[in-house]
Amino acid sequence: MMALMFLFPETAHAMGTTGAQTGQSSGGGYQMLFMLVAIFGIFYFLMIRPESKRRKERQTMIDSLQRNDKVVTIGGLYGDVQDVHDDKVVIKIAENVKVEVAKSAISGKRT
Repeated sequence: MMALMFLFPETAHAMGTTGAQTGQSSGGGYQMLFMLVAIFGIFYFLMIRPESKRRKERQTMIDSLQRNDKVVTIGGLYGDVQDVHDDKVVIKIAENVKVEVAKSAISGKRT
């Protein structure tokens, strides 16, 4: 019933439910606003911030690729970087076998 009053005040009034009848003070709007801000803050610190940090670290790793780095692709190919271009990387995956992959397809460096 309380949710109806906040979402649809005209419906709640037509049903005979008002803030004065339920004993609710006029400060209820601030409490709801505070809860929404708190939920957004929790969502930001638990989901958005860590993801942007991981994205930044991955982009730094991709930008720092050099010849002879050992890498793994998102497809599971292991190899050594032979050449780095603007948007692609040439990887040697076996003797006399080289493949070109997009820089964004590099999952990480390996040691």
